[in-house]
Amino acid sequence: MKLRTYIVEDNATIRENLIGTLEELASVEAVGVAETEDEGKTWLSSHGEEWDLAIVDLFLRQGSGLGVLAACRARRPGQRMVVLSNYATPDVRMRCAQLGVDAVFDKSNEIDALVEYCIQHSSGHSGADSGKPMVMSGHSA
Repeated sequence: MKLRTYIVEDNATIRENLIGTLEELASVEAVGVAETEDEGKTWLSSHGEEWDLAIVDLFLRQGSGLGVLAACRARRPGQRMVVLSNYATPDVRMRCAQLGVDAVFDKSNEIDALVEYCIQHSSGHSGADSGKPMVMSGHSA
Protein backbone atom coordinates (compact mmCIF):
# COMPACT_ATOMS: atom_id res chain seq x y z
CA MET A 1 0.00 0.00 0.00
CA LYS A 2 1.37 3.40 -0.96
CA LEU A 3 1.96 5.98 1.75
CA ARG A 4 -0.25 8.97 0.85
CA THR A 5 2.10 11.89 1.39
CA TYR A 6 1.52 15.63 1.47
CA ILE A 7 4.55 17.90 1.08
CA VAL A 8 4.88 21.43 2.42
CA GLU A 9 7.95 22.86 0.66
CA ASP A 10 8.29 26.18 -1.13
CA ASN A 11 11.31 25.34 -3.29
CA ALA A 12 9.90 23.79 -6.49
CA THR A 13 13.17 22.03 -7.42
CA ILE A 14 13.54 20.40 -4.01
CA ARG A 15 9.85 19.50 -3.94
CA GLU A 16 9.88 17.84 -7.38
CA ASN A 17 13.12 15.97 -6.70
CA LEU A 18 11.79 14.78 -3.36
CA ILE A 19 8.54 13.56 -4.88
CA GLY A 20 10.39 11.72 -7.65
CA THR A 21 12.81 10.10 -5.24
CA LEU A 22 10.17 9.01 -2.73
CA GLU A 23 7.75 7.73 -5.37
CA GLU A 24 10.54 5.70 -7.01
CA LEU A 25 12.24 4.33 -3.90
CA ALA A 26 9.74 4.29 -1.07
CA SER A 27 6.23 3.38 -2.27
CA VAL A 28 5.03 6.93 -1.67
CA GLU A 29 2.16 8.62 -3.51
CA ALA A 30 2.24 12.42 -3.42
CA VAL A 31 -1.35 13.54 -2.78
CA GLY A 32 -0.64 17.26 -2.78
CA VAL A 33 1.80 20.06 -2.10
CA ALA A 34 1.81 23.47 -0.47
CA GLU A 35 4.27 26.35 -0.61
CA THR A 36 2.93 28.34 2.35
CA GLU A 37 1.87 27.80 5.95
CA ASP A 38 -1.74 28.72 5.22
CA GLU A 39 -2.01 26.34 2.22
CA GLY A 40 -0.51 23.50 4.25
CA LYS A 41 -2.70 24.04 7.30
CA THR A 42 -5.85 24.39 5.23
CA TRP A 43 -5.33 21.29 3.11
CA LEU A 44 -4.11 18.99 5.89
CA SER A 45 -6.93 20.05 8.22
CA SER A 46 -9.70 19.76 5.63
CA HIS A 47 -8.48 16.48 4.08
CA GLY A 48 -7.77 14.50 7.26
CA GLU A 49 -8.75 11.17 5.75
CA GLU A 50 -6.63 11.61 2.60
CA TRP A 51 -3.06 11.57 3.92
CA ASP A 52 -0.81 9.26 5.93
CA LEU A 53 2.40 11.31 6.03
CA ALA A 54 3.14 15.02 5.88
CA ILE A 55 6.68 16.19 5.11
CA VAL A 56 7.12 19.80 6.21
CA ASP A 57 9.91 22.32 5.63
CA LEU A 58 10.26 24.93 8.36
CA PHE A 59 11.04 28.03 6.31
CA LEU A 60 8.30 28.75 3.79
CA ARG A 61 7.40 31.51 1.33
CA GLN A 62 4.70 32.63 3.76
CA GLY A 63 4.59 31.66 7.41
CA SER A 64 6.44 28.76 8.96
CA GLY A 65 6.35 25.01 8.97
CA LEU A 66 6.02 25.25 12.75
CA GLY A 67 2.52 26.66 12.23
CA VAL A 68 1.64 23.70 10.01
CA LEU A 69 2.94 21.28 12.64
CA ALA A 70 1.00 22.99 15.42
CA ALA A 71 -2.20 22.88 13.36
CA CYS A 72 -1.84 19.10 12.91
CA ARG A 73 -1.17 18.07 16.49
CA ALA A 74 -4.62 16.47 16.74
CA ARG A 75 -4.27 14.18 13.75
CA ARG A 76 -5.61 10.63 13.30
CA PRO A 77 -3.72 7.74 14.89
CA GLY A 78 -1.20 6.44 12.38
CA GLN A 79 -0.75 9.76 10.59
CA ARG A 80 2.87 10.88 10.65
CA MET A 81 4.40 14.34 10.56
CA VAL A 82 8.07 14.74 9.70
CA VAL A 83 10.26 17.77 9.18
CA LEU A 84 12.77 18.05 6.35
CA SER A 85 14.88 21.16 6.85
CA ASN A 86 18.30 22.67 6.33
CA TYR A 87 18.07 23.84 9.93
CA ALA A 88 17.79 20.57 11.83
CA THR A 89 19.71 21.86 14.85
CA PRO A 90 19.28 20.36 18.33
CA ASP A 91 17.02 23.30 19.31
CA VAL A 92 14.86 22.86 16.21
CA ARG A 93 14.62 19.11 16.84
CA MET A 94 13.51 19.80 20.42
CA ARG A 95 10.87 22.31 19.32
CA CYS A 96 9.57 19.88 16.71
CA ALA A 97 9.34 17.12 19.32
CA GLN A 98 7.28 19.47 21.50
CA LEU A 99 4.89 19.91 18.56
CA GLY A 100 4.44 16.14 18.23
CA VAL A 101 6.62 15.61 15.17
CA ASP A 102 7.53 11.97 14.53
CA ALA A 103 10.98 12.62 13.03
CA VAL A 104 13.27 15.40 11.82
CA PHE A 105 15.60 15.02 8.84
CA ASP A 106 18.34 17.34 7.62
CA LYS A 107 18.06 18.10 3.88
CA SER A 108 21.81 18.14 3.45
CA ASN A 109 22.68 14.70 4.82
CA GLU A 110 19.61 12.71 5.92
CA ILE A 111 17.62 12.15 2.72
CA ASP A 112 18.51 8.44 2.81
CA ALA A 113 17.15 8.26 6.35
CA LEU A 114 13.91 9.91 5.17
CA VAL A 115 13.60 7.37 2.34
CA GLU A 116 14.16 4.54 4.85
CA TYR A 117 11.55 6.06 7.18
CA CYS A 118 9.02 6.16 4.33
CA ILE A 119 9.81 2.57 3.33
CA GLN A 120 9.35 1.43 6.92
CA HIS A 121 5.99 3.18 7.24
CA SER A 122 4.65 2.23 3.82
CA SER A 123 5.35 -1.46 4.42
CA GLY A 124 3.76 -1.36 7.86
CA HIS A 125 0.95 1.02 6.97
CA SER A 126 -2.40 -0.31 8.05
CA GLY A 127 -4.00 2.69 9.68
CA ALA A 128 -3.01 1.40 13.10
CA ASP A 129 -0.43 3.03 15.29
CA SER A 130 1.76 1.42 17.89
CA GLY A 131 1.44 4.55 20.00
CA LYS A 132 5.22 4.86 20.22
CA PRO A 133 6.76 7.94 18.61
CA MET A 134 9.70 7.46 16.32
CA VAL A 135 13.05 8.38 17.73
CA MET A 136 14.12 11.77 16.42
CA SER A 137 16.65 11.43 13.65
CA GLY A 138 20.17 12.63 14.26
CA HIS A 139 23.77 11.61 14.41
CA SER A 140 25.26 10.34 17.64
CA ALA A 141 28.76 9.77 16.31
